[in-house]
Amino acid sequence: MTMTTALRLAACQSNAGGDWVANLERVRADARAAAEGGARVAVFPEASMACFGSDLRALCQPLDGPFATGVRDVAAETGLLIVAGMFTPSGDGRVHNTLLVTGAGVETRYDKIHLFDAFGSRESDTVAPGDSLVTFSAFGTTFGLATCFDLRFSGQFTELGRRGAEIVLVPASWGEGPGKAEQWDLLVRARAMDAQAWLLACDQAWTAPSGTDPLGIGRSACIDPLGGVRARLAAGEGILLADVEPTLVADVRARVPVLRRP
Repeated sequence: MTMTTALRLAACQSNAGGDWVANLERVRADARAAAEGGARVAVFPEASMACFGSDLRALCQPLDGPFATGVRDVAAETGLLIVAGMFTPSGDGRVHNTLLVTGAGVETRYDKIHLFDAFGSRESDTVAPGDSLVTFSAFGTTFGLATCFDLRFSGQFTELGRRGAEIVLVPASWGEGPGKAEQWDLLVRARAMDAQAWLLACDQAWTAPSGTDPLGIGRSACIDPLGGVRARLAAGEGILLADVEPTLVADVRARVPVLRRP
C-alpha cells in the first residue's frame, strides 16, 4: 500500500531518567507538541520509559501496565501513532527491550533483536533478545521497526525493505564515545539505502556518559531512500518534524532494484 500525499513524522529527542512517571509526562508533552506541529506519527527514543543504568528488572512493566497504558492514552488524546521504547518482562529473569506501537488503529510491539554487547557494554546480561522482524500498516503506508544497535546489521533493513516497509522507524539510545557520532551518521544513511525506504532515527538527547551504559548523543535524523539527509537535530532536546513522501520508495526501488532476491 502506498500513500499519495506526504506524511509528517516527528522524532521527539529527549532525555529519559529513571522515573517512569516523569518520563511518561515528557512523552505526553512532546506528543502534544508534535501533534500541534502537524505530525501524524511521533517516535520517541529507545528506553523512553527508563534510561539504561536504571534497575531494568525492577522497573520493567507488561504491556498492560501503567506506562504503556499512559502512552495509549496520549495517543488517543493526540490522534498520533506513537512509537516509544520501554522494558517488558521476558520470562527468564531478564527484560525485553521493547518498542510499543500504539494509536491510529495500530497496536503492536517489537523486541530488539541485536543487543548492545560492544564497547565494554553487556546489554544481554539484563535484556533477552527478540526473534521477529515487525512491519505494520498505518495511513496507507507500510512501516518497519528497528532499535539502536540493530543499525549495525544491514540484513535486518534489507529484509524490512523486502517485506514492503516504506518507512523504517528507529528509536535509539546511542552511547557517546570516540567516533560514535560519525558512525551513527553513516549507519542511519546506509540502512535507509539498504531498505530503500525512508528512515526516521530518534535518539536520546546528548547525556553525559556514565560508564558503559548507552545514553544518547542526539542527532536524530530523517533520511530518504537514497541516503539523503532531509532533516537532522543537534545534540540537545528538541522535536524534528519531517515530511516524507512514501511514493518515492517505489520509484527508487524500480530504478535501483537491489531488493530483488537472487
